[in-house]
Amino acid sequence: MIRRLARLCAGSALRGFAFACALLLAGPAVAESLTPMRAGSLPAIESAAPLTGIAAVDGNTVALLRDSAWRLEAGAEAWSPVRWRAGSDGADVLSVFGDENRGYALLGGNGASPKAANGVAQFSLAGGALSLQPLPPLPAPLRDARGALKESALYVAGFEGDNARLFKIDLAAERPQWAALAAWPGNRPILSLATQTNAVFVVTEDAGAQKIWRWSADGGWSDKGAVPGRLVPGSGRAVGQAHVLYLLRDAAQPEGAAKPTTYQTITGAWAALPGASVAGAIATAPWRDGLVWAQPAPTGGIAFGYAQIQSSKLLLKWLDWVVIVVYLASMIGIGLYFYLREKRNNTAGFFVGGRSIPFWAAGISLYAANTSSISFIAIPAKAFETNWQYLTNNLIAVLGLMFVAVWIVPLLRRLDLMSVFSYLETRFHPAIRMLASALCIVMQIGSRMSVILFLPALAIATITGISVVWSVILMGGFTIVYTAMGGMKAVIWTDFVQVIVKMGGAIFAIGFIVWTLHGGVGEFWSTAMAEDKMHLFDFSFDLTKATVWGFIFLVIFDVVLTFPKDQVLMQRTLSTKSDKEAGRSIWAFAAIMIPGGFVFYMIGTALFVYYKNNPERMNPLLPIDATFPLFIAAELPSGVTGLIIAGIFAAAMATLSGIMNSVATLISVDFYEKMAKNPTPAKSVRFAEWMTVAVGLVGIGVALLLSRFDIHSLFDVSIELAGLLGGGFAGAYTLGMFTRRANSPGVAIGIGSAIVLTLVAWSFKLVHPYYYLAISILLCIVIGYLASLLFPAPQRSLKGLTIYADRASDT
Repeated sequence: MIRRLARLCAGSALRGFAFACALLLAGPAVAESLTPMRAGSLPAIESAAPLTGIAAVDGNTVALLRDSAWRLEAGAEAWSPVRWRAGSDGADVLSVFGDENRGYALLGGNGASPKAANGVAQFSLAGGALSLQPLPPLPAPLRDARGALKESALYVAGFEGDNARLFKIDLAAERPQWAALAAWPGNRPILSLATQTNAVFVVTEDAGAQKIWRWSADGGWSDKGAVPGRLVPGSGRAVGQAHVLYLLRDAAQPEGAAKPTTYQTITGAWAALPGASVAGAIATAPWRDGLVWAQPAPTGGIAFGYAQIQSSKLLLKWLDWVVIVVYLASMIGIGLYFYLREKRNNTAGFFVGGRSIPFWAAGISLYAANTSSISFIAIPAKAFETNWQYLTNNLIAVLGLMFVAVWIVPLLRRLDLMSVFSYLETRFHPAIRMLASALCIVMQIGSRMSVILFLPALAIATITGISVVWSVILMGGFTIVYTAMGGMKAVIWTDFVQVIVKMGGAIFAIGFIVWTLHGGVGEFWSTAMAEDKMHLFDFSFDLTKATVWGFIFLVIFDVVLTFPKDQVLMQRTLSTKSDKEAGRSIWAFAAIMIPGGFVFYMIGTALFVYYKNNPERMNPLLPIDATFPLFIAAELPSGVTGLIIAGIFAAAMATLSGIMNSVATLISVDFYEKMAKNPTPAKSVRFAEWMTVAVGLVGIGVALLLSRFDIHSLFDVSIELAGLLGGGFAGAYTLGMFTRRANSPGVAIGIGSAIVLTLVAWSFKLVHPYYYLAISILLCIVIGYLASLLFPAPQRSLKGLTIYADRASDT
């Protein structure tokens, strides 16, 4: 029956994919801007005094004139004067800058050249009075100075004599101090200074030609090409996570009206946003999701206008909803089938599928659990932003899986475990088992389940208009239902269907992008290679980067040494018929991992090529992690969008179901059965069903909490949390399986020390987050082994508990 079900589901998925491919003939979307501007005018200020600048001060828009200051009243209906004593302390405000909430002034005077800035101060507005709070003085006076702000980093650029200078100060530091950075090449005058993420962007002018430069701490300065027009000086501001918004005039009409134009910092492409134009702008400042500007009023005084980026929801069509509903109904149907078919009083049936799962199904399920929404959304976003360096991890991980298949999995499968942490009790002590199990539960819910729920919710909110909150609840709710009903068998067989759905959608998306390019595969390849987007191996020895050496180091610890403690993955191998079948499931997993990894990284590269050619199709307000969901919603034909949304659901739900079932297993086996009086198999299964629901609800709550923060890369966050929480008990497994001398007191000391010291490394940002897990495991191994030497050697038999040959002398 199971095989017929699998063939039926696979056949339906393949027919759906073929139907989606046929819809390619519908053609790509028309290349029009997805985000037009909404423009408007603000009241004028009737004053003949020259304007110094515009700034946002504590959320208020303030216009600073030479002899007065004005605040825009709530509702933007009028300007009201505020008390302001310009130059009262001998310092003059030369210019202002800031973001949409904070304003800063570049100060001159106090003995310096009248036009040279020697200080920076933050504006404050309280009690109807505008004041300045000075920062430490600049290291040197700068003429033609400009400033920029991004979160806690403040930059000032200008000229000391004839030499270009760039200074930075970290406002979040306990004692903020200015630091000198390398200046931009050419010593050319700058028209704009802007920051985006961890990079600085400078627009310079030389002999009438304008050019944009990028600086970052790891890459230094790089030439990003010519500006496609004439920049309004000082108009740059960061928008979203990867765009800078400028005002640009047509190069052929340098005195004409300027249009809001975005520069995409990843692809380096420019896109004019329709709906607004500015004539004669003399100053600009950030305004909500756009810009506010000042210009001479026709009747005298100063006029003001604004433009905001408008982001419309890209709603699904009825055919998309049909595809999604059919998919969700199929998942519920599989869970209901196993609920009605299986007896509910058998713990082995609920937790490990009665140990009857074929190795190939377990291997596919392992891949499904390992390729969650992080793979489907965050990895394409990472490849879009950077390159293929993180794919090195997949390639090296296969070598680690070979070791796991031969040595580790058969050993644990022979023990007939349901909770992998039962091994730690047998090898060490019940307290070690419960400590490790508790840490695993926290890690799975905190670092994996919440991220895996939030990512597709972000995609669904982007595409359907449904809020992130309701998307999280909807997806988590469906997964809870079929997982609680069907147990491990439902998890594995839904995983089988979900792999077909999500891989079919991913491959289709790549083919669609290549098909839309005028030059086809040739253009795709040449663009990707020219931009170094397929760069795979980094052999440098920089511990702050993701390098080959780091991945080798990581795989030793993350795959070889942590696979035994991963209940989500191990539970699938424990569901096979024998230790030989368990090993084969790992081989099947490894065989799928490499081609699957190339598919997901290829999506990111394809997105880069597509949006470099079609920058107007991006939404500057969306986070980088929403790049693939945006493409799905805006570019794909009706029906295909639904298919790939189902793929996003599949990517998330495959992992979510495994986490829910595995965590419920741990709570039931490691805690309930240890603490309850007279537990029976039927009671344990019933308890696990309720725990599945509870775990799902907690995961939903954490995902909703996560949605309240602006996180640059959820892929990086998931790696950090896994390293901080998961390394200690992985080290305990290593000590147990690879040494005979380790004992329970020493291992307990090792686990605690590893967690504390890894948190210290994290707090000081000593290394790249990819190293946290390896550092934690290594610390646990070293400290745990040395601490074990302080206590008596284990007296119990270790037969069958280590990788060494079983001998009676294994003591």
